[in-house]
Amino acid sequence: MLDNFNPQMIQDVEGARQAVVLLLNLVEELKQENLTQRAEIQRLRDENNRLKGEQGKPDIKPNKKSSKNDDHSSEEERRQGKKPRKPKKRRKLKDVKIDREEHLEIDPSTLPDDAKFQGYDPVIIQDLRIETDNVRFYRARYYSASEQKNYTAPLPDGYKGQFGPTIRSLVISLYYAAGMSEPKIIELLEQMGINISEGKVSSLLTKETEEWQAEADDIITAGLGSSSWQHIDDTGTRVNGVNGYCHILCNPFYTAYATRPKKNRLTVIALLQNSEESIFLFNQQTEEWLVKFEIPLWAREQIATWPQEKLLSEEEVANLLSDGMSERLNQQQQARVCEAGALTAYYAQDKYPVIPILMSDDAPQFHHLAKEQALCWVHEGRHYKKLQPQVAYHQEILDGVLNQFWDYYHDLQAYRAAPSPEKVEVLRSKFRTIFSQTTDYEQLNQRLAKTLAHEEKLLVVLGHPEIPLHNNPAELGARQRVRKRDVSFGPRTEEGKIAWDSFMTIAETAKKVGVSFYKYILDRVSQERAMPSLADIIRSREQPVLISP
Repeated sequence: MLDNFNPQMIQDVEGARQAVVLLLNLVEELKQENLTQRAEIQRLRDENNRLKGEQGKPDIKPNKKSSKNDDHSSEEERRQGKKPRKPKKRRKLKDVKIDREEHLEIDPSTLPDDAKFQGYDPVIIQDLRIETDNVRFYRARYYSASEQKNYTAPLPDGYKGQFGPTIRSLVISLYYAAGMSEPKIIELLEQMGINISEGKVSSLLTKETEEWQAEADDIITAGLGSSSWQHIDDTGTRVNGVNGYCHILCNPFYTAYATRPKKNRLTVIALLQNSEESIFLFNQQTEEWLVKFEIPLWAREQIATWPQEKLLSEEEVANLLSDGMSERLNQQQQARVCEAGALTAYYAQDKYPVIPILMSDDAPQFHHLAKEQALCWVHEGRHYKKLQPQVAYHQEILDGVLNQFWDYYHDLQAYRAAPSPEKVEVLRSKFRTIFSQTTDYEQLNQRLAKTLAHEEKLLVVLGHPEIPLHNNPAELGARQRVRKRDVSFGPRTEEGKIAWDSFMTIAETAKKVGVSFYKYILDRVSQERAMPSLADIIRSREQPVLISP
């Protein structure tokens, strides 16, 4: 009924046009409220049925693709005007390792009498040889009567227990890089003629991971100092059925995973110091944080009496808070006090580089963690795509603003490719023009105002054209954990959690620096150590001036 209706065509007699505009926005508000209440009513019905021992409404997915209103992806707009991605070319044959050569001859009886030999035409055929290499070692054994002690010849390097380095490396690679489940790994090995138990596969994947944890820690240290910016994101991970969060920290050279029970700011600060526990420091810098966090004066005066310039543990800070402060400060204020101490310790330490620029979404736990915070433009655009106007006139307005949004995004891409001081003020002015406009669609106006308030964080790129405009690398890293979670649900022990984080860090980092994960694991398991560590490879790379948009 309102498809072709435009209130701009109404003669504004005694505010008639403005009244219609207000009514249309009221329709939008009531429609959104109606949709929200429908979802809540259905949720309550399902919960009521569950409590009565019945089942709720089944979650049956539709056969066809989601409607436009459900599609919040901005990939098409983000890549507008760019050439479509070409499929990755296969490796050139010159890069293929040749293991053996054979000369193939022609039966002379099949050739005519005047045939002359003109050499060989090389053809490379790639193949694998999958066969067992079971070994029975006869270990020399001696006995010393004087010492009453046996001496037995040691196994060769890399051989340990019942399985050699190749099987141990293959199991790790199939589970953490190829995304296979433990039962499927066992099934594959049995098809190859290997007898292995479920317990042994689980042990190979989760036990004795200290060396791998050290490798992952070294990767994080090298990665934090390898570029002027870092990406960060998180996704859920259950540990033994208990909800937790996997934090993803990355840049073009590495991807690191860290599973923690929470995702608050204290957790992220500890993560940036590669620690499970928070560390606190109180001094004059802490006072500045407390003022910023609006902690009452009386509390700041009492905190000033706490031990100063001394690193404190979580237990020590909890004891200090419980001594006359926990009753007067609410939970949120107590959390801000802890964050002030943790931020002070983070910026004072020199073991890990303090991040110059952190690229993230606008979740509150990511605030104050770097010298500058850059917000993801794709996340920002997603908020606009989530608007669902019911009036065609409002949809037209939204489409127009979205066109302006992505045109400006492409202007920023062009600036990154060829930065110049002259373009900076032009782009700043254009940003303010777009996001300070007022339309007849009130929900859109509210969204525009929020974007305008994020000007400083969205335009960090104007001062640092080397950084990307989006947080896709962290989201891609999170996708790897989601895929792993879909196959294996989640680790069941603390050892398993450490193994998941360590091996996934090594696997994703190896991919980024162009190293075979399987060969790298085999190099370590066999104790050859001919390959440089991934951390050393990261340290040897130069920071890129510009990465692809």
